[in-house]
Amino acid sequence: MGTRSVALVLLAAVLLQALLPASAAEGLVRIALKKRPIDENSRVAARLSGEEGARRLGLRGANSLGGGGGEGDIVALKNYMNAQYFGEIGVGTPPQKFTVIFDTGSSNLWVPSAKCYFSIACFFHSRYKSGQSSTYQKNGKPAAIQYGTGSIAGFFSEDSVTVGDLVVKDQEFIEATKEPGLTFMVAKFDGILGLGFQEISVGDAVPVWYKMVEQGLVSDPVFSFWFNRHSDEGEGGEIVFGGMDPSHYKGNHTYVPVSQKGYWQFEMGDVLIGGKTTGFCASGCSAIADSGTSLLAGPTAIITEINEKIGATGVVSQECKTVVSQYGQQILDLLLAETQPSKICSQVGLCTFDGKHGVSAGIKSVVDDEAGESNGLQSGPMCNACEMAVVWMQNQLAQNKTQDLILNYINQLCDKLPSPMGESSVDCGSLASMPEISFTIGGKKFALKPEEYILKVGEGAAAQCISGFTAMDIPPPRGPLWILGDVFMGAYHTVFDYGKMRVGFAKSA
Repeated sequence: MGTRSVALVLLAAVLLQALLPASAAEGLVRIALKKRPIDENSRVAARLSGEEGARRLGLRGANSLGGGGGEGDIVALKNYMNAQYFGEIGVGTPPQKFTVIFDTGSSNLWVPSAKCYFSIACFFHSRYKSGQSSTYQKNGKPAAIQYGTGSIAGFFSEDSVTVGDLVVKDQEFIEATKEPGLTFMVAKFDGILGLGFQEISVGDAVPVWYKMVEQGLVSDPVFSFWFNRHSDEGEGGEIVFGGMDPSHYKGNHTYVPVSQKGYWQFEMGDVLIGGKTTGFCASGCSAIADSGTSLLAGPTAIITEINEKIGATGVVSQECKTVVSQYGQQILDLLLAETQPSKICSQVGLCTFDGKHGVSAGIKSVVDDEAGESNGLQSGPMCNACEMAVVWMQNQLAQNKTQDLILNYINQLCDKLPSPMGESSVDCGSLASMPEISFTIGGKKFALKPEEYILKVGEGAAAQCISGFTAMDIPPPRGPLWILGDVFMGAYHTVFDYGKMRVGFAKSA
């Protein structure tokens, strides 16, 4: 081949590269995410359905068929009502379009079915019509998923699923024929595409992400999330399959290994308020990166401290104040006598001690060490209040506070206790005086500024501000557990590295 021919070939290659979309040139598949503002109707619906879910489910696992089991507790508590970020996919040939939440905290794909006749929610959303798809394959296996704020039931089918420019063949998914309750009727999305591990997949269905990797549709077994927190720019964000976009983050990512497959779970260190340790996770806690959770959820004891420091107004807990008034001095005396903290509440008679942690008196403790799964115990309110008081008092004693100051401070914290799965409001004019909240991941401090953890609802004089922190208690051995939702992932670009089984965080650009 002559020099001129070689030059022409090189020129053609350069021109072809320039004409190709950036994603194709980089070997990446990009899905644009749309963002909607939080509105008052969704807040009310979330609160009503959340309270109902808390009463009905407590901390039980998802009610699933053939999958999930004891691993379903996070899915069972998920509240999709506040979800803000959505993307579009297609199901079938030709593709039928659906708006879905790309959810790293669950593992199934489901969309409403045309065979959903008796649930009003289905008529407010796009519905899958199997008869209009040339690649549809019948399955028929029944399926059900119970969330904290709603449930869906239906049956499995198989079809092609279009995600961006990719076509995933023979994908098992759920056709939802029942969507009872308020949650999915007012939801802004049609369905959910789970990006968690197969270990928590209902019916043991192979997740869409697994199929992408198996069918060689991505060059690198990695996907990443970028949420655009500047809503005035119009762009909601982007999920990138096959890698990451350097324009979405600053500096290098800090990676931590996946500690338990199911969710994208990893080990996390201390939580700091204004640079000062809370002591609660100093010896380690577990956390999951969850794109399907809007807020940042954590143990009530620490969330209450955070809400107190940022001036959030929560729901007063009479049980908490009762514990402080009747047992506060006794708890302090036991701590000063260096009694093992986990045994204090059993010694004052509010909990029983099962050898590992306190449980409500009268509830039998069943710990299965071999299974290593949560036993689903639900501690009573007085036991919970006592254990929170122990944590708070430990922290104050470490700061050499006097006993009177400690008891007064604990009473103030009782006033700030949030409602289960609820929210706390703050003064929009006080953001400048609020502290940074930091999380220790991989030995590095990841700080959230007030403007990053406070969510604004409405505009002008009618604007309201709510705390991005919400309380959720997962009992040992699975907990205590933090759920780092969109509040955290908006501030930190998040990489889910399936090939190396790790999660990475870097400051979002």
